[in-house]
Amino acid sequence: MATTDSFTSNAPNLQKYLSLDQGGKIIAEYIWIDSEGNTRSKARTLSEKEYKPENLPTWNFDGSSTGQAPGDNSDVYLKPVAVFRDPFRLGKNILVLAECINSDGTPNKYNYRHETAKLMEAHAAQEPWFGLEQEYTLLDLNDRPYGWPKNGYPAPQGPYYCGVGAGKVVQRDIVEAHYRACLYAGVNISGINAEVMPAQWEFQVGPCVGIEMGDHLWLARFLLNRIAEEFGAKVSVHPKPIPGDWNGAGLHSNFSTKDMRQEGGMKFIEAAIEKLGTRHAEHIAVYGEDNEKRLTGRHETGAIDQFSYGVANRGASIRIPRECAAQGFGYFEDRRPASNADPYQITGIIMETVFGAV
Repeated sequence: MATTDSFTSNAPNLQKYLSLDQGGKIIAEYIWIDSEGNTRSKARTLSEKEYKPENLPTWNFDGSSTGQAPGDNSDVYLKPVAVFRDPFRLGKNILVLAECINSDGTPNKYNYRHETAKLMEAHAAQEPWFGLEQEYTLLDLNDRPYGWPKNGYPAPQGPYYCGVGAGKVVQRDIVEAHYRACLYAGVNISGINAEVMPAQWEFQVGPCVGIEMGDHLWLARFLLNRIAEEFGAKVSVHPKPIPGDWNGAGLHSNFSTKDMRQEGGMKFIEAAIEKLGTRHAEHIAVYGEDNEKRLTGRHETGAIDQFSYGVANRGASIRIPRECAAQGFGYFEDRRPASNADPYQITGIIMETVFGAV
């Protein structure tokens, strides 16, 4: 049983109920993003069959309780957009990622997927691939990084990145559980590693094509928070959870197109980077809250008010991997997004800047 200051989970007792027959029904957990960039969810019963987004029912929720609608017009609709297997209830139960739609049929103010999906469809011929690297920090219920002394600090950074062994990493159980849950659900997770600051981890999702990037990253975030809940831990995606000489947390965003991935693609990579430089402020505006605390020019970041790029330079805004520079094609990494940024906004503005609005 996982416990902390209060009761969290009793998995052994729950297991006998999870194995019960469901009588020809399945449970669909509908998941959405609220006004503060957190995931919310609720479940409903459906007849047992194969479901795709287009044959799932639209649902609704009280938007006045999530900061997404006023109390006198509180219904917000949940339009299914992606379906995943449920690693918690197992069987034929599903997770349903949904867009938030207002009562008049327009996208909710906090629905960043809608416009990005139109950009991805308009520029589908470019075959955009994305890979996002989600950094996060595991906290106890008192909002202290796991494993940190109550009245002090751990040893300086150095042994923790990709660390192995007691005193170097914490809560690996959560990380492993999340990795397996993503694979089971159908999330295109590609790897994990411990990060530079103790109690900080990273998982990578991708390569994903177009709008699938945002869908899979958001589902992975939901799974991480849901699993951490069972272990009595909190997940922080604040870009600078601890002030001082500690690395912040980012959402490094890797991008390529069909032309960039082919021989001679470096000219397309450099052309795209030049365009990004002309809209630096616009990108920073949607690359996450409190990012100025992270993008200081220190701790493997570029300065927030300057645009730069370079080969293998982790202190630049944009990094071109050395292997890509050597072979003359591949992809580039936008290192500016903060860990709390919305992947739909990141991928959307990259497409808009490189290929134009629709």
